[in-house]
Amino acid sequence: MNYTKSAVLIAAMSLSFAVYAAGGHSGPAVALPIPGKLGEVIVNPYNMAPLTAVIRNGGYVVQDAHVKVLPKMKGQTIEYDVSNGLLMTYAGIPVFGLYPDYVNKVEVSYTRIDGAKKKTITETYQIYTGPTYANVNGMARFPQPFFDAKVKKVDPEFADRLYLINNFQGKSSKGTRVSWNNPEGGALEWNFEPQVAVIDTTGEIRWFMDASSIYDINSIWNAGCFMGFRQNDDGQISFGYGQRYAKIDLMGRTIFNRILPDNYNDFSHSMDNSPNGNYFLRVASSNYKFPNSDKHVRTVRDVIAEVNPATGNVVDEWRLFDILDPYRDTVLKALDQGAVCLNIDAAKAGETMSAEDLAKIHTFGDILGTGPGRNWAHVNSVDHDAEDDSIIISSRHQSAAIKIGRDKEVKWILSSPVGWKSPWREKMLTPVDHLGNPLKCEGSTCEGDFDYPWTQHTAFKIDSKSKGDILYLSIFDNGDARGMEQPALPTMKYSRAVIYKIDQKKMTVEQVWSYGKDRGFEWYSPITSIVEYQKDKDSVFVYSANSGAKVNDRGAMVSAPNPTLMEFKWNASKPSLEIQLENCAGYQAMPISVNAAFAPAK
Repeated sequence: MNYTKSAVLIAAMSLSFAVYAAGGHSGPAVALPIPGKLGEVIVNPYNMAPLTAVIRNGGYVVQDAHVKVLPKMKGQTIEYDVSNGLLMTYAGIPVFGLYPDYVNKVEVSYTRIDGAKKKTITETYQIYTGPTYANVNGMARFPQPFFDAKVKKVDPEFADRLYLINNFQGKSSKGTRVSWNNPEGGALEWNFEPQVAVIDTTGEIRWFMDASSIYDINSIWNAGCFMGFRQNDDGQISFGYGQRYAKIDLMGRTIFNRILPDNYNDFSHSMDNSPNGNYFLRVASSNYKFPNSDKHVRTVRDVIAEVNPATGNVVDEWRLFDILDPYRDTVLKALDQGAVCLNIDAAKAGETMSAEDLAKIHTFGDILGTGPGRNWAHVNSVDHDAEDDSIIISSRHQSAAIKIGRDKEVKWILSSPVGWKSPWREKMLTPVDHLGNPLKCEGSTCEGDFDYPWTQHTAFKIDSKSKGDILYLSIFDNGDARGMEQPALPTMKYSRAVIYKIDQKKMTVEQVWSYGKDRGFEWYSPITSIVEYQKDKDSVFVYSANSGAKVNDRGAMVSAPNPTLMEFKWNASKPSLEIQLENCAGYQAMPISVNAAFAPAK
């Protein structure tokens, strides 16, 4: 629908039918009849979620509510219970999952209490919501504010899924005018317009975030990349951006939105909500002093800070430049310089750096290089293993998944052994077959189907499959610098979703499942992406978040990516669900539970 035409129509309707459109006032001044048996209907009640509404309680006590958003033809029904606590919190019945630019039919049932009178009511409301909207960056290869979705396969068992999509609307020049100094370095200029939405399994957008109330790309303290989205056990959503970390609910209500503690800067990638109740933030140091030197810098993506969500106080930190080897340059020299994570530079596609090139770098900041103050680690996920109180990190620029204890000692490293010095070399996991026999490996290559992760994203423990010393780990193996080299042709690259079985006592690793190699370059995602186990359906969720782009003969992207979202039954070789998004740059995605959001477990 033409947006301008819609706006005129809505404005005209609002002049003569304002009370009908809103559902009516609950106060005594209402002249027209209220279409429902409660109060007014408020769309986008917290100015952050335009496809939500609250049917206000009208002064009644409302309990035991159930909501059903009726679908379009061949669409997906969204229905859920609402806890009595949330009915009081929202002063009415929360409605989630409305279609954009559509007159939605919403069936609600509830108990209405008016003094001594108690009545169970079922009724249907009609609620119109406006079209989707977002800021755009003017790039021709991103010709729309949101993506299109092409549904390729949905097995019946997965037809009820909802997926939160964490994408970017391209890089904006508005937010790249500042950088940290005194000390120098850091990644302050890393800014992308957010494109965050929830889709159903028919490909329809049923929720999206209007971040304008909390996000200002021109502000140091309110800009950044929206990343690290997780649905917490209480159903609410946590994430971070730039110099902030936040928590909201699906109605767009802010639980908290805090500036990072002063000791840290430049949040991105990962905000892990631990079983111990704390958050593990992937940040960087605001002021690193080089030993035996007067030099100070801000570091880049190499610190984990544990914070208490109630107070915001820091509980602990992992300074990775003190724990690992920040001068290991083996992977850095093999990386494609055209895709150093989100800093995509088409002019450098296919190029690599030599040791001499790295040695010539004397500046600090969000640049590829060794040592604190440069992007030597690029940690893109952290997962707290509460069983032994350790963290598991994914370091893209070391092509390594690493487990580190509370004592800051490395427990194991899943990586090619090439370039690791002692004492880290003694922590390398040994690849084995399904019988536990060591595989023959030379350098970065092993026999059979086993392969190490390369420039990977996400390294998550699968809690329900792991037991004792046996740990299952899911990883998205992006595949750049595979085997510590660039292939003869860029189209020879491929990505994989992988699950490893690690025996932490024997210090061995077995590859038990993988997908993607046979899909070849069309499924290759040079950056971002996620693999994560889903307990509710005993499944593996995969988002190849920057695959499907057209490239030139050097491997540089010349069109927007067309990411693929998939879900597999455990050990399955083919997906049970596959949806391709079109014309968008993805970061991560994940299933979300609407029941957990509105009727959280006690």
